[in-house]
Amino acid sequence: MGKLCIALGILVLCAAGSWGGNICTTRGVNSCKQCLAVSPLCAWCSAKTMAQSSPRCDLLANLLQNGCRQDLIEFPTSSVTIQEDRPLSDKGSGGSTTTQMRPQRIELKLRPDDSQIFQVQVRQVEDYPVDIYYLMDLSNSMKDDLRNIQNLGTTLANEMRKLTSNLRIGFGAFVDKPISPYMYISPPEALKNPCYEIGETCLPMFGYKHVLSLTDEVTRFNEEVRKQSVSRNRDAPEGGFDAIIQATVCDKKIGWRNDASHLLVFTTDAKTHIALDGRLAGIVQPNDAQCHIGQDNFYSASTTLDYPSLGLMTEKLSQKNINLIFAVTDTVVGLYQNYSELIPGTTVGTLSGDSSNVLQLIVDSYGKIRSKVELEVRDLPEELSLSFNATCLNDEVIPGLKSCMGLKIGDTVSFSIEAKVRGCPQERQKSFTIKPVGFKDSLVVVVNFNCSCSCESQAETNSSFCSGGNGSLECGVCRCNPGRLGSHCECSEEEYNPSQQDNCSPRPGQPHCSQRGECICGQCVCHSSDFGKVTGKYCECDDFSCVRFKGQMCSGHGTCNCGDCVCNSDWTGDYCNCTTRTDTCMSSNGLVCSGHGSCVCGKCDCTQPGSYGDTCEKCPTCPDACTIKKDCVECKKFERGELVKQQSCSRMCRDEIETVQELGDRGKDAVNCTYKDENDCVVRFQYFEDSSGKSILYVIEEPDCPKGPDILVVLLSVTGAILLIGLAALLIWKLLITIHDRREFARFEEEKARAKWDTANNPLYKEATSTFTNITYRGNM
Repeated sequence: MGKLCIALGILVLCAAGSWGGNICTTRGVNSCKQCLAVSPLCAWCSAKTMAQSSPRCDLLANLLQNGCRQDLIEFPTSSVTIQEDRPLSDKGSGGSTTTQMRPQRIELKLRPDDSQIFQVQVRQVEDYPVDIYYLMDLSNSMKDDLRNIQNLGTTLANEMRKLTSNLRIGFGAFVDKPISPYMYISPPEALKNPCYEIGETCLPMFGYKHVLSLTDEVTRFNEEVRKQSVSRNRDAPEGGFDAIIQATVCDKKIGWRNDASHLLVFTTDAKTHIALDGRLAGIVQPNDAQCHIGQDNFYSASTTLDYPSLGLMTEKLSQKNINLIFAVTDTVVGLYQNYSELIPGTTVGTLSGDSSNVLQLIVDSYGKIRSKVELEVRDLPEELSLSFNATCLNDEVIPGLKSCMGLKIGDTVSFSIEAKVRGCPQERQKSFTIKPVGFKDSLVVVVNFNCSCSCESQAETNSSFCSGGNGSLECGVCRCNPGRLGSHCECSEEEYNPSQQDNCSPRPGQPHCSQRGECICGQCVCHSSDFGKVTGKYCECDDFSCVRFKGQMCSGHGTCNCGDCVCNSDWTGDYCNCTTRTDTCMSSNGLVCSGHGSCVCGKCDCTQPGSYGDTCEKCPTCPDACTIKKDCVECKKFERGELVKQQSCSRMCRDEIETVQELGDRGKDAVNCTYKDENDCVVRFQYFEDSSGKSILYVIEEPDCPKGPDILVVLLSVTGAILLIGLAALLIWKLLITIHDRREFARFEEEKARAKWDTANNPLYKEATSTFTNITYRGNM
């Protein structure tokens, strides 16, 4: 792979050379070692004679084209050699040694500024042995907790046997340093009974005591816990970190096994003292991270050594491959979560007030630990830089990530690691280690830096080729003795010829040696400078005239070469002030800038409106979980939607899809969601994240879709409605007519009852009598 990359690079630079020069010929080097340091693509010809104007330092293809023999060309190549590669194991409780990482040892050969890529694989094997050391706070506030864990050994063994057939468990306790001001010293009775003032009896105060070494006899754990009693300290914080460091480094006393997972369960309801807190008691000697458990199993240096620092604990926990579990109450869980971010391989669980949930907490924490693989690097030489690409699930490559989450026991993950060297260190062989956090397995990488040429060991001293023995012939070039100059050492510094001055300027009329050197025997001898080195045939180059950023040359991330910044790996820009690494932008969900922005120069540029934070992880106005996971359901369950069109479904959605008939109750960690799809069907699903951090989407098998109208039913309904309306109208008309008739008949009956004439006589009859009146008659005349 490395040779292929070099061959491609040669073709590119050869093409560039056809338009005018390449990096190998423009640096003005005059030795094989300098040539190799210019670029991994440069080669050196060690022939005594070269064609006129042909450079010795050039691309390999150009040197061959110019007639340099293959055996006279110095062109060391970078390579990767696997030296030890045992296969991965399937189970952890067999008789042979368990292997969870491969390969185990490789050798890198690197040229200056070159890189090589190698692969590692990691597998969480099944049935791997487990050692659990329970470290408990026995201050007075944990009295009820002590009662509740008296049968923990038996119940824990029963639960853990579902995960491993080889379990050992141990027990230790802590309070705080038995010295003022951490302990009660008055009245005198309080020294033997710190609970004297509250009218109770408890043990004298102690720092840390080892009670039970790791054993597979779980009943002994129960017996030893029943024998314990609480003590009492004066101040609120405890001395738990003293106990952690002793339980870590006293591996023989505790009984940690090499081929086992190591879990250190730390339970407390209070804060803890940290480094430098010991000054309150006049303790100024730093913690030495050595084992100080005496014959009585008590921590003997509790009153003489300070509390350990977080950095010291991290180093020792990593060396001993111990995973720390903070089981703490909700009042201090935030503090210990901050601690866990600084200590790799640490998990935090919320302990109930009486420790009744500690069993489930341990099982859940172990599940989280086994579901994650994270690589750590130890003793990396400062000249090397590493970049990681992770292949976790579904063969998806995630750049810039050195951890995988949501794994099942038995899953195998792989990492592609590129190692690049900057410059050439004085020590030509160094080594470093890569290991998964909490694993005993590791990969040892031995690096050999190919900074020199083989022809240097064949140098001919006082060679006749160098003007009769005035120099040594090394790699085809004369290294002149003191006082001699010239390509063949033919010139003496004492000699002077004015005509040779013209050889010290690039063009007529130009100043000799760029006014930064003297022309001696037709060659420029550059002046020394307090700022750096002046180099070049005409002293035209130096390593201190490059631009500065924040007061540092090339931002401190590169070297100055002839006025140009040559950036270290992982850095770019005119000032080498912009990193190309993206691991600093990785959020906890495995996405660059949480998917809400882009990584620019190692920092997240949050482009999603409303998002903020170091990795854009905070976004109150961003879509909620249902809105985000809706697209994943569409693409992974129904194979449609925007993510399918963008071919980014596997990258954006790492959730598992499970089809169910009904959505069950999975507690507060589950979110029920509903949405309408493109067909107006209602899709119901549940988003759930288990204790290992794995995301699962439970989707109802069939969406609830609206059905089309039934024509026959509609027709019958309309016909029936018409008939009903007509019948109702007839009934109403009939009712109105009946009411009207009854009213008329009642009126007739009423009028008939009021009649006053006899039915035998006709009231309309008038007699036939006529009366006449004389209108002229006026009475008596």
